[in-house]
Amino acid sequence: MIKEYQTIHEIASPLMIVDQVEGVTFDELCEIRLPDGSVRRGKVLEVDGDRAVVQLYESAAGINLARSKVRFLGRPLELAVSGDMLGRVFNGMGQPIDGGPELLAEAHLNINGLPLNPSARAYPAEFIQTGVSSIDGLNTLVRGQKLPIFSGSGLPHANLAAQIARQAKVLGDSGKFAVVFAAIGITFEESEYFVQEFRRTGAIDRTVMFSNLADQPAIERIATPRMALTAAEYLAYEKDMHVLVIITDITNYAEALREISAARKEVPGRRGYPGYLYTDLATMYERAGRIKGCPGSITMIPILSMPEDDITHPIPDLTGYITEGQIILSRELNRKGITPPVNVLPSLSSLKDKGIGKGKTREDHADTMNQLFAAYSRGKEAKELAVILGDAALSEVDKLYAKFSDEFEAKYVSQGYYTNRSVEETLDIGWELLRILPRSELRRIRDAYLDKYYEKDRVTEQ
Repeated sequence: MIKEYQTIHEIASPLMIVDQVEGVTFDELCEIRLPDGSVRRGKVLEVDGDRAVVQLYESAAGINLARSKVRFLGRPLELAVSGDMLGRVFNGMGQPIDGGPELLAEAHLNINGLPLNPSARAYPAEFIQTGVSSIDGLNTLVRGQKLPIFSGSGLPHANLAAQIARQAKVLGDSGKFAVVFAAIGITFEESEYFVQEFRRTGAIDRTVMFSNLADQPAIERIATPRMALTAAEYLAYEKDMHVLVIITDITNYAEALREISAARKEVPGRRGYPGYLYTDLATMYERAGRIKGCPGSITMIPILSMPEDDITHPIPDLTGYITEGQIILSRELNRKGITPPVNVLPSLSSLKDKGIGKGKTREDHADTMNQLFAAYSRGKEAKELAVILGDAALSEVDKLYAKFSDEFEAKYVSQGYYTNRSVEETLDIGWELLRILPRSELRRIRDAYLDKYYEKDRVTEQ
């Protein structure tokens, strides 16, 4: 029989201290029954002798210290999972909020997941097509990878997130593909945008969405991404699906972590964030990947808005150490009307070479990618030189590179949020741009590919 305690010592929202407890363990779920019969939930953060520190999942308002009763349930917070989750919208605590029926659960899973044995991991290698040229062509995403998007306040990362969720797929694989979308600390308008966008395009049928609003308790922001990852693990490892997890915004998650750390009076680390921020983020990010012998996989795109556009801020800084690259959005490109405003030069996918080439994308992918990077970089330098010294200071070749830079941003990077390009279309647009430059300048592409693609396109154009 579960014992009830009427020994609440203190409440300092979002924390509650309960005295004279027995057999209570870390991370255990508890219920607080108020005098009016309503029930609120929390989890055990710390146990010191017969005293337990509980983190509340809901508001502390109305909890009477003398008359409220606490029950410890002997299990952690769990998510009810089922194949019927696809097409549904849940709140940050895993409860349906789309007006549909309650889920008939096939299992209840601990939201903290189970750590993967590193030796059981399979190396990410298969190309995922997002339909976004600046990602597919230059910073390729592969199945099982963690590739964050670094954004800034006011930049359109929500539009890019919705576009990737709609368009992403694994090429040449008959396996089932699903998207788990977690929105943390967003406004009601943003939440409605995602829900309506997925429903309008039909993407909701393959999507499980978790939505936590900004006016909801901080602790729910801690649980939301773990709920999403638990759903992803179930779909990937029990239902053998390729799952893409998109989480926005990690910054809101870290802010909630800082708020709770301050309430516990923990010694702060960099900029007031707890010293265990790196470890905490790693416990989420490292749940992505592939397992040997398992057809399913989890690929993750966490999105974070960098405070003051500072890439050295603790949240993007630590995220960069754990993940395999980053996609960076540019405020300057956004002002120019480039959509999506992906800044390709500082962006990086450290596994991009594993998912491209013959049999995966196309044989010329690696060479054209390197040449496009080099040409765009030189074009940017030429434009900067022209600003200082004037166009007359540029050689004829430099002027071609400057033209290439403008065309590259307008035709390759900018494609809007509703254009879904195949990887072949992306590569063909790359060759079209490279024809602006003389063949002698394309030193990073093998002659065989120049003969096959560059010369053929020139004949077609003429």
